[in-house]
Formats: sequence, structure tokens, C-alpha cells
Amino acid sequence: MNLKFVEAFVWVARLGSITRAAKKLCLTQSAISNRIAALEDELGIELIHRRNPLFRLSDAGTRFMGYAEKLLIIQSQMRGEFGTLDRQAFTLRIGAIESVLHTWLIPVVDTLKRSSPLINFELTIETSLNLVERLRRGALDIVFSALPVQEEGLISEPLEPLEMVFIGTRTIAPIPLELDALLRHDILTFQRGSFPHVDLINALRAAGADNKHVHTVSSISALVLLAESGFGVATLPRRVAERLMPGNRIRILETTLPLAPLPLHASYWNFPATPALQQATREAVVFARDHGAERNTPPTGQGSARQALNAPEISHPDALRAESSAYRCAS
Repeated sequence: MNLKFVEAFVWVARLGSITRAAKKLCLTQSAISNRIAALEDELGIELIHRRNPLFRLSDAGTRFMGYAEKLLIIQSQMRGEFGTLDRQAFTLRIGAIESVLHTWLIPVVDTLKRSSPLINFELTIETSLNLVERLRRGALDIVFSALPVQEEGLISEPLEPLEMVFIGTRTIAPIPLELDALLRHDILTFQRGSFPHVDLINALRAAGADNKHVHTVSSISALVLLAESGFGVATLPRRVAERLMPGNRIRILETTLPLAPLPLHASYWNFPATPALQQATREAVVFARDHGAERNTPPTGQGSARQALNAPEISHPDALRAESSAYRCAS
């Protein structure tokens, strides 16, 4: 049995589409269809219901899926046992929200490059909503976003959340701001529907400030520029603010209004047919988890920071439909 054909079937089943599987494996749709047809001829069964306008595995295809994944796992184990792991260049497609970019994404990439010199990267900085959709469609291999993706076949792991703080221009006195003093300023936060936006609205409501207007901004760089101009105070993850302070006229503001931390999750597929990609994906998750735990500062600390990039932020879970999928193309 040709394991390339088995691999094609697994990704068609995972992604629910021959078209998506073809893009994932860098093949034509006809090549994928031919591989599935050859597998069906060899097994003497129909794996996919072709007469149904909606994609659906046959009962036999559903049963075969378990065997197919086991075959690919055995293949991976054999390669590892006999030292035949992938020695060709490969691409890891990583998606992340902007807050992750400003904290530990670059160290993750740097670490992977040192451990896997043949690796190439495709980095996408987007909203959680778009990241999840691209993961589901197979355009990304791993995403670091605000939500776990709860889908059969996908793995999601929680990461250390990011503490949220207020920032403002350095002309604001470096003393704790009581609620009344904070409310004299305009307040800015991430885009409407994001975790920081929803949690800020809830915090203001709990403090009896339901009528306070909140401005929403879709990039960290814009938030920082508005805050340092004196337009208002903004919410940011503390670690992001610390990185951006040296290059911008901003400071972290201590306030009596509590902000909920920003949750983070890593979501990804396993790649039994491509051990090098599977190993790189796992290393990225382990590094992100360990680095986040080591570097997260206590709620009362202050610190330093750097310059911002222009990109969108995250979407609140109510706006998301958690779905699945991913892989890569060898370069």
C-alpha cells in the first residue's frame, strides 16, 4: 500500500475537501482524486461518497481513517528508529495575534531556526477569528490565539495568559489612579468584540461606569501613538507595554480598575507523515509554554519596552466558530 496515497486520504478526510487537501499537499486536485481512487481500488471499497454534494466519508472510509493514521504513525516511528527523518527543507506556517508577536513569537522562530536549519517560515499576524479559519482550511500549521480550537483531530493547549494594564503619556503623574481620575481620560482598547474590549466594558460596568465611552483601535502601534499623544489611556498586555516604553513616550499606569488577563492557546495538527514538521510544531508549543511561564511578571510590576508594528488584534470567543485543520508544503 502506497503511504503517499494514505496520506492524501487522511488530509482529504481531515479538511473535508479534495481542493483543500490538494493545496495542503501542493498537488493538483486530479492527483489527489487519483490517489484516493487507487486506494479504493486496492481496498475494494468506496472511501468517499462522491454522489453526495456535501463531502462525506463512507462508513468504510470512517473506519479506514483510524487505520490510515496508525499507518502514518508507524511510518514516522520507523523513520525515527532508523535515522531517516526528513532531510529536505520544509515550511512551518505560523499564525499569531499581535500581542504574541510583541512577546515571544520571535524567540520561538529563532529557537526553531537553530534546531532545524532547513526550516522556512511563513508568519501571519491576524485576528483570532481569521487565524482559526485559516487553520481550519489548512492554510496554517499552528496558531497562537485567544481561544482553543475544539475540533476532532486538532490539538489545543493553554498557554500562560498575558496580564493587561493601562498605559498613558508620560505627562500623567506616576501615581495610582483612582477610578474617578481614570475616567477623566478617554479610554482606548483593542477592536470591538476582542477579549480586552469585552472585559474592559464588563469592568467599567461592574465599577458603575456603564456610560463611559470606549474607543476601539485595531493595532497596537495605533494604540501606542494615541496614548503617547495624550488622546487617552489605553489597555495593553504588560509585557507588550514594557517592550514598547523605551521607544515611545508612554508609561504603565497603576489603577484601581482591575483588568482580566488575556488568555492564549496553541492550536495545531499532528503530522505523522512528516516527522520534521511534527517535531518543529511541538518544539514551538513547548517553547511558547515555557517562555510564557518564565517571563510573565507579577501583577504589580513595571518595566521597559520597544517599538510597535501595525496589525490587528484578537476576536472575542463569542465571535468565533472553532473549527479545524493544517499542514505544510515542502519547499
